Amino acid sequence: MIQLLAKIFTGLVAVEHIYILWMEMFAWETVGKKTFKAAMPADLFKPTKGLAANQGLYNGFLAAGLIWSFLITDPVWQKNVAIFFLGCVIVAGVFGAVTASKKIFVVQALPAILALGLVLAGW
Repeated sequence: MIQLLAKIFTGLVAVEHIYILWMEMFAWETVGKKTFKAAMPADLFKPTKGLAANQGLYNGFLAAGLIWSFLITDPVWQKNVAIFFLGCVIVAGVFGAVTASKKIFVVQALPAILALGLVLAGW
């Protein structure tokens, strides 16, 4: 049961990062503006579009790594890859919370922390 929950939470973190990729790479001036309206003046979204797309690409790499963990047949490597990429998400979420918005901890780091705990407990 714990293994199933670990995989579900890991999958949810991957899906979240696919969404972040989409928002930052393709919807920065629309959805991104709505999402980060409290953190940034509206006139900065157009000039920061390239920077946001770069961040989105990195979020895509995180999602790809988590998805890759599901495709690995060796259970030890599967678990290790999941741990590595969840750890990367946690670091990014904590850094974002410290430097940009405390909400990032709840939205990004906390789900990854829960997934990592489940992975460590029973993947």
